Amino acid sequence: MAKFELPKLPYPFDALEPHIDARTMEIHHDKHHAGYVNNLNKAVEGTEMEKLSLDELIKNASKYPVAVRNNGGGHYNHSMFWEIMGPNKGGSPTGALADAINGTFGSFEKFKELFSAAAASRFGSGWAWLVFNNGKLEIGSTPNQDNPLMDLSELKGYPIMGLDVWEHAYYLKYQNRRPEYISAWWNVVNWDEVAKRFASVK
Repeated sequence: MAKFELPKLPYPFDALEPHIDARTMEIHHDKHHAGYVNNLNKAVEGTEMEKLSLDELIKNASKYPVAVRNNGGGHYNHSMFWEIMGPNKGGSPTGALADAINGTFGSFEKFKELFSAAAASRFGSGWAWLVFNNGKLEIGSTPNQDNPLMDLSELKGYPIMGLDVWEHAYYLKYQNRRPEYISAWWNVVNWDEVAKRFASVK
């Protein structure tokens, strides 16, 4: 049996329409994410790495082959990505997460602006992140499938929320209009799940 498994999408492919189209979700989950899982399993098969959890592989990425960094990151990042989105979501956060965002960035609108800018300005493929680092929230981005938990990532912290800005995440619907995709994405953010991630490290 393979060590790592593709998690089931928590909603139907078309659940995020019209913001993210069904065909993109299907290819993104069933092909891209599945590819990361398969390649990660191949990379660890028959090695000492088989005994390690995904978190352990990610946190010590510098010690392992590039295939583990890229595919392990891809698996972790996408597993989180599906969870922090959902149908009939969007709006704004409440409770402790809202307080922390307002306290750090001044307002939710300002936070959205800064996060969207980090996503839009990431050159090439990568992710924009909201991380919890040394007791505070920070916004940043990483290239490719790097993750802020990785020891070799310039951006450090626990990922509270991440946005995939690889072209495969939006190209069928938005082509080269990444800012339009980013703007639409706010309509599907599952703030309850993001708040849960925040509560788990706070």
